[in-house]
Amino acid sequence: MKRNRQDTESGRRRNEDALFSAITSLQNVAECRNFFRDLCTPAELQALVDRWHVVALLQQDLPYRRIHDLTGVSVTTIGRVARFLSSGFGGYRTAIDRTSRPHTDRHKRAAR
Repeated sequence: MKRNRQDTESGRRRNEDALFSAITSLQNVAECRNFFRDLCTPAELQALVDRWHVVALLQQDLPYRRIHDLTGVSVTTIGRVARFLSSGFGGYRTAIDRTSRPHTDRHKRAAR
């Protein structure tokens, strides 16, 4: 990660919060797809997509080597995803829980 030598921790946090606010303002998959296609290089977007796919495969208790064979993602990256899935910040778990709810439940929550 590039560090701006003049950037402070609070400045980095403000910029991060601005990005996350922009993401949470998006209202559907199409808007998210367009935003991430604008924001990321194709390789960066593919890396994010690959990691999310790895999460799904880890949830199926597949061995790392099998996940690597299916996705081409390195065993090191698979291990990192697994580590954060089990003892990270809880972001993967929140997203898994929310995306595994029936589609209508998500819309009801958004409409409130």
